[in-house]
Amino acid sequence: MNRHWNLPIGILLILIGGLWTLQGLGHIGGSMMTRVALWAVVGPVVALVGVFFVLRSRHPPD
Repeated sequence: MNRHWNLPIGILLILIGGLWTLQGLGHIGGSMMTRVALWAVVGPVVALVGVFFVLRSRHPPD
């Protein structure tokens, strides 16, 4: 994957993971994901993958 895409993809994954976590915990309502424990677990995993992409974007190319 082209390195200049790592930062935007990482930020997007962090935001989506945060949203899914908050929905799974019941802090954001209005969807079928609200208060479903699966999303409270999947959300942080997706956010961590996003952090990996953000950190990878900061390293100089090989």
